[in-house]
Amino acid sequence: MALLKIAQIGNPILRVRAEELTRDELLAPETQRFIDDLVETMRDATGAGLAATQVHVSKRIFAVEVKDNPRYPYKPNVPLTIVVNPVIEPLGRETFDNYEGCLSVPNLRGMVPRFAEIRITGWDREGNPLDRTIRGLTAGTFQHEADHLDGFLFVDRVADPKTFCTWAEFDRYHRKAFVERIVPFIQRMGG
Repeated sequence: MALLKIAQIGNPILRVRAEELTRDELLAPETQRFIDDLVETMRDATGAGLAATQVHVSKRIFAVEVKDNPRYPYKPNVPLTIVVNPVIEPLGRETFDNYEGCLSVPNLRGMVPRFAEIRITGWDREGNPLDRTIRGLTAGTFQHEADHLDGFLFVDRVADPKTFCTWAEFDRYHRKAFVERIVPFIQRMGG
């Protein structure tokens, strides 16, 4: 396995719609090795997720995993999930405001409205059908990663640019209020 270079905001790869994979392409040894490298890179960077386009590969694949992540101690744990050719469908109209950051937009956070409950369909890494309902803060993570595959960054989704802040200023001025608001939401939504 190898660590991959993470593309930063301004890199054109982050602004294109990634290509769908066929099952044969997905099951090819080079794609399976790439998925291993994607996961290793995500873990090394302590990310909650990482999309293929973020590591310069225009394919519709992303990984999500949260396991006592020190960057996001309030996030519920999520077992390693690989999603290929994802389709996200909002379930209901409820949204929540999520302070998001991104490995491709270093040292910046901003408030993004996300759907509170979604259905995600696609394939797992073996090409088996994936069909899940995801709620709460975890739903925001999946929406964030799927956005990458359509050429969107969280900065495009921020409703109020006044919410932009660095990590240090988030910790200093906004984290406490965000956690006080988001923890009951996580508990209510179960994720």
